[in-house]
Amino acid sequence: MQIKNSVFLVTGGASGLGAASARMAADNGAKVVIADMQAEAGEKLARELGGRFAKTDVASEADGKAAVALALKEFGGLQVLVNCAGIALAERTLGKELPHDLGRFERVVKVNLIGTFNMIRLAADAMAKAVPNASGERGVIVNTASVAAFDGQIGQAAYSASKGGVVGMTLPIARDL
Repeated sequence: MQIKNSVFLVTGGASGLGAASARMAADNGAKVVIADMQAEAGEKLARELGGRFAKTDVASEADGKAAVALALKEFGGLQVLVNCAGIALAERTLGKELPHDLGRFERVVKVNLIGTFNMIRLAADAMAKAVPNASGERGVIVNTASVAAFDGQIGQAAYSASKGGVVGMTLPIARDL
């Protein structure tokens, strides 16, 4: 798929790898929607790139739908989803006084794994409804994980589990699509 004239939806696009991905896409002629919880940084970057911003909790069905709908409404389609949204925390399974907080573990898995899946399913639905381009392509989905999926460090149980899940679901989803 050609980057030029494609519409990119970049989760976690307000900072880090997501922002770099959004810049690369825009620099190569793509239209960009930045989906992130960081409203100030996301809006600023979207303005800089001539794109749009959607305040998005990727684990929220409503927020995910709104981000996809923004791409469709503002730019007339969605050809590329880049999943960069993610959070990390450092907490040992057993601390000095208490075990790992279950709610914090769940939050990391919800954002990093379930949020990634949520955005995939919603973007894939929009892409599947699009008319294929001259090469027969309707869309591309890029997932980002981490070396922690395979070699997590002390205090990375939640993060490693969530990124391992992203790695584990990517091939079956590609086969589904």
